[in-house]
Amino acid sequence: MSKKFGLALGSGGSRGVAHIGFLQALEESGLRPDLVTGCSMGAIVGACYCGGASPMEMRDAVLNLNLTDLVSLNIAPFRKNGLMRLNKARKRMADLIGEKTFDDLDIPFQCVATDLVKGETVVLKEGNVLDAAIASSSIPGAFTPAEFGGYQMLVDGGILERVPTKELKNMGAEAIVAVDVLGDLTEREPSGQLMNTLLRVIDIMDTHTTMNKRRARMRYVDLFLEPELGSMDQYSVKNLAFAYDKGYELGVKNCGAIRKLVERD
Repeated sequence: MSKKFGLALGSGGSRGVAHIGFLQALEESGLRPDLVTGCSMGAIVGACYCGGASPMEMRDAVLNLNLTDLVSLNIAPFRKNGLMRLNKARKRMADLIGEKTFDDLDIPFQCVATDLVKGETVVLKEGNVLDAAIASSSIPGAFTPAEFGGYQMLVDGGILERVPTKELKNMGAEAIVAVDVLGDLTEREPSGQLMNTLLRVIDIMDTHTTMNKRRARMRYVDLFLEPELGSMDQYSVKNLAFAYDKGYELGVKNCGAIRKLVERD
């Protein structure tokens, strides 16, 4: 028997397409996680993968996307608490896996969001998995906060928990691999535009929180991996094939180490 293999897919916007390439490399090596967690883009990829979509199906679905394929502008953004909606992104996920609950998934999956009312991370593991993934991805200011599972204002889980490894351990994972596609975002050239400034503030807070938690959790995280994505902008729907390729390279490079982790002594 092998150890129970848990895979955490971190947030990252367009850089999160690297998760798809990483999963493709695992599949080609005969490795398949027993448990998956995700945040934001990692939640979207994780939900689709655990819902039965293959990495190649996901790759074909995303490589030629542009922003208008994923979001719609809100008519009254101040009343809606966000400039845009992720309704089109949700529809594309439904095209891949249909309407499924967490209980319908092929692989046990959980994702995280941030509750703006209580100011804490919440773990989403019941109900419609597409709605949960969208809640996990709702960047405050950019997208309308989500209502889900009794929570009234859920936003992007990456604000407090960019790479949900603790949740994997709580699910019973014995060998934990985490993929962080954002890395250290503290040194980037800021823009003068209001929304870009807000997103930059979130990035800095997110990075400091993530790095502190990463150090604290290395006692039970076996591999913490980062694809080499350079200065790729997570908020721009460009260079998606590049992100996929870098994720694939990361997977190929580490498949041997992962196999050793999941093999019992």
